[in-house]
Amino acid sequence: MNDRRLRTAAPVLSAAVLGALLWPAPALAHLVTTGLGPVYDGIGHLLLTPEDLVPALAFALYAGLRGPAAGRRVVFLLPAAWLAGGLAGLALPLAPAFPVAAVSFVAAGGLVAADLRLPTAAVMALAVALGLLHGALDGAALHNGAGLGGLVGIMAMIFILVTMTAALVASLKRPAARIAVRVAGSWIAAMGLLMFGWALR
Repeated sequence: MNDRRLRTAAPVLSAAVLGALLWPAPALAHLVTTGLGPVYDGIGHLLLTPEDLVPALAFALYAGLRGPAAGRRVVFLLPAAWLAGGLAGLALPLAPAFPVAAVSFVAAGGLVAADLRLPTAAVMALAVALGLLHGALDGAALHNGAGLGGLVGIMAMIFILVTMTAALVASLKRPAARIAVRVAGSWIAAMGLLMFGWALR
């Protein structure tokens, strides 16, 4: 008697277990949810968003090429500007009508590839502009999610990544190593041109 009940209930139980396993998780368009809190959500958002991560790393490469003095200033200015822009984005979330990521890729990658010798004040102004622009976009993305805690996570991760990248590049003395950094910048600029093409198609 029990065997017959088990045989008739087995397909129903199997279907229920399979349905529970295949049930989709909620999808969030722009916010990475780690389950560890808003700061970690912000860190995950930055690390999994190439539109923010690559320009920040590219500008860190450029700051390192400009030497230790410029690198030290950018290490503090870029995260602070990113936070300020993020606070503005939280208060007034707007979606840009033009491809911001493509502009950032081309501009930051082009600076690295050209090894353009700008004064330290100009490098600082560019770092502030990049941080404000991308911070505002991140603030808008985190508006209904991680909020201020997410911005703090993004700022902390940018500080760490920019510090390590700029210090590494600033320590390079061999011309071949500096050329390799410039080649990486040219690849970033090329990705930006591809992104422009996708945006215009």
